Amino acid sequence: MNPHIQAALVRERLYLRSPQSVAAARQFTRDTLHAWGIAARHDDVLLCVSELATNALRYGVPRGRGYLLRLLAFGGAVRIEVHDSGPGLSRMAARPAGGEGGRGLVIVEALAEEWGVLPRAPGKVVWCEIRLGRGGGRN
Repeated sequence: MNPHIQAALVRERLYLRSPQSVAAARQFTRDTLHAWGIAARHDDVLLCVSELATNALRYGVPRGRGYLLRLLAFGGAVRIEVHDSGPGLSRMAARPAGGEGGRGLVIVEALAEEWGVLPRAPGKVVWCEIRLGRGGGRN
């Protein structure tokens, strides 16, 4: 076995389509980071979970369905994945001037080193990776 390969830590939870699920997803993430001993960039990870879960609820989770939050820690980074069964792929939409919404993926892009969308059947996976070392985001 290669001593430089580190196994990923993985935890996941399924949430029903409910506004309360975003707070539950944040708490699950807090508990997971604590269990894994990760303190670096804690607030950035929580904010990205909030934004991705909120986007899934608003745009990606059909009535009667839910979304899966998967957290992975590996190689000095945390990967957040939100799996939903809705149509289409997430993208940054043009925001109306002075509008309240439409900033979720902009926030994720600012905080994460990488983010993207992968198709799945049905739906998609919206993911981001946050490095736990010095600095943050792709500024």
